Amino acid sequence: MSRQHTLKESFSLKGKGLHTGLNIRIKFNPAPENHGYKIQRVDLQDKPIIEALAENVSGTQRGTVLSKNEIQVSTVEHALAALYTSEIDNCLIEVDAPEFPILDGSSIEYVKEIQRVGIQEQNAERDYYIVKNKIEIKDKETGSSIVALPDDQFVVNVLISFDSEILDSQFAVLEDIKDFPKEIAASRTFVFVREIEPLLNNNLIKGGDLDNAIVIYERQISQERFNQLADKMGVAHKDANKLGYIMNKPLVFPNEPARHKLLDIIGDVALIGKPIRGRIIATCPGHHINNKFARLIRKEIKLNEVQAPEYNPNIPPILDINRIKELLPHRYPFLLVEKIIEIGEKHIVGVKNVSVNEPFFQGHFPEEPVMPGVLLVESMAQTGGLLVLNSVDEPRRYSTYFLKIDAVKFRQKVVPGDTLLFRLDLLETRRGIANMKGYCFVGEKLVCEAEFMAQIIKNK
Repeated sequence: MSRQHTLKESFSLKGKGLHTGLNIRIKFNPAPENHGYKIQRVDLQDKPIIEALAENVSGTQRGTVLSKNEIQVSTVEHALAALYTSEIDNCLIEVDAPEFPILDGSSIEYVKEIQRVGIQEQNAERDYYIVKNKIEIKDKETGSSIVALPDDQFVVNVLISFDSEILDSQFAVLEDIKDFPKEIAASRTFVFVREIEPLLNNNLIKGGDLDNAIVIYERQISQERFNQLADKMGVAHKDANKLGYIMNKPLVFPNEPARHKLLDIIGDVALIGKPIRGRIIATCPGHHINNKFARLIRKEIKLNEVQAPEYNPNIPPILDINRIKELLPHRYPFLLVEKIIEIGEKHIVGVKNVSVNEPFFQGHFPEEPVMPGVLLVESMAQTGGLLVLNSVDEPRRYSTYFLKIDAVKFRQKVVPGDTLLFRLDLLETRRGIANMKGYCFVGEKLVCEAEFMAQIIKNK
């Protein structure tokens, strides 16, 4: 079990905006549990807040733009990548402009400040999005693709390819999120000289210079035109005959552009709203396809309030049937949970294998055996009871009794041969009353859900 995190204290940074050229102040603040990432425009009346979620992305040209009610903020990806890889779940970001400062074009300044102020563990558990099956999205026009595969941790692989003698094909990988500060964070955004004039004509990169980006000069132009472009950018003239990287600071890594694309993917993936457990393999990625990928997962999260628990029958249970019988008074034929495979302070996961020999199938129904819905509810309740009773001394001296069952939904029938996975989340415990939300799955499918109120009573 891992818990949510926030910042120990606030920190601020100042810098110019890449596209607006404005002098910007940004402040990162601690936030409560289950708050997520939110951005507040403190320069506007009423100080509106935008949730940093994929569905709020309104633009992906040379950066990620978030919008809500016609209020927007752009170039958010570098800061979000720093928060995400620092395993910070909750943060309120205040900014006094329509974009984040570009700083040196990377995430390193954000990472340094996070490390300086420290991280605070919170009580709530982290809710991961777990990649269980292959997820793939492609852009036929650009040839870009993103594939997500199951993995034990968050891993990113990136391949980029350009029609350029200076920057052709590069590969980058992040195998461990803890390596981000050293291996990825300092990787800067990059631009080709041939792209600069069109960007300026589109009223972008007003704050771009040779200190906050990797600049690649790979197609020779006349000295006169090269000088004119330098004047537009407000930078010193350079020799138009010398091709290569022309920024002031040399490459931090030989494959720095690929590492920066990896950084961008993490910043855009942070808009899913949950940490991911899985391997992302991206080919020629960009903010547009990154957002399509994040939106796809957000759609699945909205359709399924909670993912089915992971179940590996080869791993020994946390509570076996003998321990369950020590905690629960139920016995055959009414003991309806067989093992517990996961348990935390506020959640529990139980398993029941449904056999054709269950006594209730004799009458429900002889020709079409279906597990009664009321017994699915009872199975979830017994699992929830184990969460409560496992936390008290002398559990045999306590019993749990239903006070209320609400919002019961049956989505699919349960038949012999099914393996049931129960997940119970403890919402509140007060004065011996426990409120829980329960889910029952067969495989990845949610078959039943309900809300429970139970009283915990000490036996006389």
